[in-house]
This record gives sequence, structure tokens and C-alpha cells, in this order.
Amino acid sequence: MAVAILGAMGAPSPESAGSPIPCPLSNEEVCKAARLARLEPDPATHNRIGEELGTILGYFQRLQAMDLEGVEPLSHPLDARNRLDDDTPRPGLSNEVFMSLAPESEPPFVKVPRVLPGQSGA
Repeated sequence: MAVAILGAMGAPSPESAGSPIPCPLSNEEVCKAARLARLEPDPATHNRIGEELGTILGYFQRLQAMDLEGVEPLSHPLDARNRLDDDTPRPGLSNEVFMSLAPESEPPFVKVPRVLPGQSGA
């Protein structure tokens, strides 16, 4: 949807290089985006949401207009490296300590709330 909206907005003019081009989304576009996101915003806020999304899409429009020829991709802004410690076994908790920390248990098992509806416990 964003690509279609950006295409409808047209290319940015040189005068607008400093700020995004606001192009508010229509109530229909806001409803469609909300439905796709599985949201149910209050209809009274559709205009505000449309304006905010239009501003966000204006920033994307500015990004699309940038000349990135020769710019190397950047995966992270800092020259950070993952610290990879040796995978060596260490002593863990004893079964007794682990069971004492659990909210509910039936040794050697810890009882947890049901995750999937309609499933019977094993």
C-alpha cells in the first residue's frame, strides 16, 4: 500500500528537500491500513492518523529521491562486533532449587499455563 501511495504522491521538488511533503491519507486509505494491521481506530481519529501517516510517507518519499549511487550498505552504525564466548558447560541449578523457584510444579516437571486453546494437558 505504501508504494502505491508514494507513487500517487509524485516526486519531491527541490524546494521540499528540508521537510517531508505532507499528503494526508484519505479515510478509505486509513481504514484499509487499519484493517491490514488488524487495528480498529476510533473513526474520530481517522483525519489525524491520515495526516500522521502522510507525513511518515513523505519521509519515505524523501528517502526514495536520494541519490545513493556509490554508497555502501550499512548494517550497523557502530563498528561493533558480537562477543562470542566459548560454549563451555557450566554448572546449572539443581533440580530442587529449580522446583522451589517455580510457581507450581509436579517434580520433575514445572506446570505452566495452557498456551493453545482447546488442547488438553498431556
